Amino acid sequence: MNTIENKKIAIVGGGPGGLTLARILQNRGAAVKVYERDADSEVRPKGATLDLHYESGLKAINEAGLMDEFKANYRPGADKLRITDHHGNIVFDDQENREESETKEAFRPEIDRGPLQQILLNSLLPDTVEWGSHFVSLSPQNEGWKLEFQNGNYAYADLVIAADGANSKIRPYITPVKAVYSGVTIIEGAVYNSEAACPEMHQLLNGGKIFAMGNERSLIVSSKGDGSLVFYTGFNTRELWSRECGIDFSDKSQVIDWFKKEYEGWDKVWLELFENASSGFVPRPQYYMPLDQNWEALPNLTMLGDAAHLMPPYAGEGVNMAMLDALELSDCLTNSNAADMRSAIAVYEENMRLRAAEVTEITLVSTAALHAQDAVSYMINVIS
Repeated sequence: MNTIENKKIAIVGGGPGGLTLARILQNRGAAVKVYERDADSEVRPKGATLDLHYESGLKAINEAGLMDEFKANYRPGADKLRITDHHGNIVFDDQENREESETKEAFRPEIDRGPLQQILLNSLLPDTVEWGSHFVSLSPQNEGWKLEFQNGNYAYADLVIAADGANSKIRPYITPVKAVYSGVTIIEGAVYNSEAACPEMHQLLNGGKIFAMGNERSLIVSSKGDGSLVFYTGFNTRELWSRECGIDFSDKSQVIDWFKKEYEGWDKVWLELFENASSGFVPRPQYYMPLDQNWEALPNLTMLGDAAHLMPPYAGEGVNMAMLDALELSDCLTNSNAADMRSAIAVYEENMRLRAAEVTEITLVSTAALHAQDAVSYMINVIS
């Protein structure tokens, strides 16, 4: 008998981690509801493509029984990488003479967030996801929890799992440990129909990714399957810069003026991104959870993904960690040898924290190195 038999499970958050967890638990007979604040799957703009790893994200996809659907929707060649200096000179190029490999560790495919979300949503039982359910609060009820939502609805669950991301509202119910600023802030932008809007950049990108670095700054550009691209500036600055700088990030001209000044000496090809950006820009200060974070396991409440171990994106591990969390939590909760839910959660959380600490440490090294003077040579050494 597993620890969640005849239990109602609430997953708060419908990102890749939460949906993967719902799919695997349903496959194992669990009663699961996913509560997602968005009104539907099309509301939120989808960011850069995701690079799934054999030992984590793809492992979870395989366990979820969705590898065929995944292979029908991933983007062959989207992991092609060019590294340039800030003048736009290509210093590393793996776009030529490369072959797609689907052999285990060599298979590190890219998939857009939208198609991945749709694969997972389509795999769930009807009415699993309660859309428009913006979580407000938890309160103890019987042996479980009463969940309250902004729309006035309530729900009961014997077990609640926080998959509600970087600004998790459930994490404080588990631990007071807060995220730490990494020293780097990102500004995100997007260009629709990049072939027409910014042809020079579209050609340089060539359906893959670009890492441009120089003067202790980075600019990462990623193509998407719908013909658009997304880009991210990264630079060292104070934690509250985006609030205190006086820039209106919905005003393209203000952001262009900032870019010309902050990225002085960068080639005009990069300016093409900002001039043709399709909507407002989004500043994103980058945080991480302390490597030594710890808490006492609760009997009916836990978390996964960014809610548990937020980290910057400069090692490409965020979604992979979240999906592996989903798999490992499922294994613990359905382990017939576990004495009870608290014991199952304790085993999951201990392993998750150890794994997250290792990956976060690697990520912080990468974050600092990509915003240092010798960033280009560091990046080449890492991948060659």
